[in-house]
Amino acid sequence: MDVRYARKGLASLAIASMALLTVGCTAEEEPKADKPASTASATRGNVSAPAAEPAEEPVETLAVTKGQDGFELTINTAERDSGGFLTLKGTLKNTSDKGRAVPDNVRGDETEVLKHGTSLGGATLVDGVGKKRYYVLRDTDGRPLTTTGLGIVSAGKAVDVFMQFPAPPANTTEVSLQLPTFEPATLKLS
Repeated sequence: MDVRYARKGLASLAIASMALLTVGCTAEEEPKADKPASTASATRGNVSAPAAEPAEEPVETLAVTKGQDGFELTINTAERDSGGFLTLKGTLKNTSDKGRAVPDNVRGDETEVLKHGTSLGGATLVDGVGKKRYYVLRDTDGRPLTTTGLGIVSAGKAVDVFMQFPAPPANTTEVSLQLPTFEPATLKLS
């Protein structure tokens, strides 16, 4: 046998052996069969108190505003970032006794925003002292930088929402949030 072919054969054998060893090692990492599959099946016969969940921090409320058809918008955070943006986060809740569609008017009437479905794209911030209005930011395709795809919200349920605006100057400490079909709300900024 030629030495060249023998070396190639040995190299192929070594690579194949390493691949098998790798597969064999990872197969051993699977759970052992003698352990219970889940804690729910192991405690099925016993009734016990549920495990204590970590306590969540209380959610601060900056503003609550009411809209049509029983909708209520709660703003919990207003965060400025170093990039010059202000992001509002909160919830949109249906306080009525039946499921309702989020009003189309909340997306505003700009042609680019209308193309992207129901959103909070019609929201604005008004700086009364600086006499400026800030609109929800848009990406390069015209999509608003806010929660989109809002549809029907079941009775008593809430959905998490966000809106991103250009940040007002650092010395602006108060703005008015305006959203079509909702009452204006005053937000304190830090």
